[in-house]
Amino acid sequence: MESRRRTVAELVQARWEDHRPGLWCEERTLTHHEVAAGAAARAALLTDLLPPGTAPHVGVLLDNTPEYPLWLSAAALAGAAVAGINPTRRGPELARDILHTECRILVTGRAHLPLLENLQLPGVQLLVTDTQAYDDLLAPYANTKPDAFTRATPDDRILLYFTSGSTGAPKAAICTQGRLAAAGASLVDSFGVLADDVHYICMPMFHGNAVIADWAPALAAGAGVALRRRFSASRFLDDVRAYGATYFTYVGRAVQYILATEERPDDRENPLRMGFGTEAGAVDAAAFERRFGVRLVEGYGSSEGGAAVQWSPGTPSGAVGRAAPGLAVLDPETRAECPPAVFDPGGRLLNGEEAIGELVNRAPNPFEGYWRNPEADAERRRWGGWYWTGDLFYRDTDGYLYFAGRTDDRLRVDSENLAAAMIENILARYEGADAVAVYAVPDPVTGDQVMATIAGHFDPHAFAEFLLSQPDLGTKMAPRFIRVVGRMPVTATNKIHRAGLRREGIRCTDPVWWRPPGEAAYRRLTAQDAVVAAGTSRIG
Repeated sequence: MESRRRTVAELVQARWEDHRPGLWCEERTLTHHEVAAGAAARAALLTDLLPPGTAPHVGVLLDNTPEYPLWLSAAALAGAAVAGINPTRRGPELARDILHTECRILVTGRAHLPLLENLQLPGVQLLVTDTQAYDDLLAPYANTKPDAFTRATPDDRILLYFTSGSTGAPKAAICTQGRLAAAGASLVDSFGVLADDVHYICMPMFHGNAVIADWAPALAAGAGVALRRRFSASRFLDDVRAYGATYFTYVGRAVQYILATEERPDDRENPLRMGFGTEAGAVDAAAFERRFGVRLVEGYGSSEGGAAVQWSPGTPSGAVGRAAPGLAVLDPETRAECPPAVFDPGGRLLNGEEAIGELVNRAPNPFEGYWRNPEADAERRRWGGWYWTGDLFYRDTDGYLYFAGRTDDRLRVDSENLAAAMIENILARYEGADAVAVYAVPDPVTGDQVMATIAGHFDPHAFAEFLLSQPDLGTKMAPRFIRVVGRMPVTATNKIHRAGLRREGIRCTDPVWWRPPGEAAYRRLTAQDAVVAAGTSRIG
């Protein structure tokens, strides 16, 4: 008999009369009980403010302040959903996100009010948290108890979180209370989260990672939460120590930024037990553990919840875990299963063109769709209802899966398919590289050329020698172009801004080095070189 699914509302209610410290942000500390009480007050206010007959959605346009988890908890109690609004969006794009998710209430702070100036937001009521008017609005609901709310069900929406793509407007993925509560419980079991743990949330809470992988397991276990308004690599270790943080999550290049800070003799003196996230890479994960004594667990989970791969003891270096039943690596054109990877003694993938394919979940899965976007739903569910992740993988003969990038990051060089992530993992070994991004630029005849952006120090002669010394660098993987930047351009969630890099290509303001066909050395790209390299039809 299937066990009853829990709701996030029940997890919030369970913290009533728990007077342990439960939420830290800067100089402010709230107990678990105070968080539950604050959530109940906001839930009562929300219930009164939402117009009848409308979608029960509240937009939250905030940094990581205590108001963010308070409104997540409030929405859970009220059976409503939080739409996380990205503060890096601007103008019509920002308005589109708010209106697309049908938010009738928008919670924000004074710092973000300039973003909303001159935006047309008909029917949207603004609540500005750091004002007296907001405090006065909440005051009548101060004595509300969480158990006053009994209508939430596991099928109620709790999150509408935007997933970014290389093209088109962001899609708002749906997450219900049942799925979020189950995800939190699963991570509690996987990582042994205890009630006296402290989860450090430094990734932005409008992003699914911070809520699903950090806030939800803390709530499920009754653990504490410490917030950082915005990610700061220089303050990371100080925050961890100040809050007694034992667990954190990361995405994108956050780990690289932490490693780029000045080393201290006492770096290993910290309370962290582990970090959980994606895209740190094997090289940086090993460096992080050497420096801080903290193991990073690289997991994989589709943003929309349709597929996940769990790490387990014995997982080979570079792999994310073993394929669960239903998961397969398929050729997106033929839908046939790709053959297992073949490696040479140095670990180089020999059959990448055949072995790399899209990860597909052919089993029943918890994907709950996108808000008001049937076309995107159909794309995810194409071919018999299977869930197509949009992510590239390959698997070894033991069934372990290796991430190879997004389908958008696939390159085709001289009729051979290459995965950008594989090349990045190799180039990340270059001593001068703080961060690396690999992407395609057009070949003047057909297909793609390999371009890399390197943040850090670049010596063209040393780099050419480095490439020659890498046993797993295929002959077609070596970058034709190298763009050198002081800091890698990233999105608000610390993921590399690949769409922007691809769009600019070799026509950018940063220094670009290139290796002409048939030559071994790199040299600075000139305007005339650009015409030769890209072809006159590609310029202008």
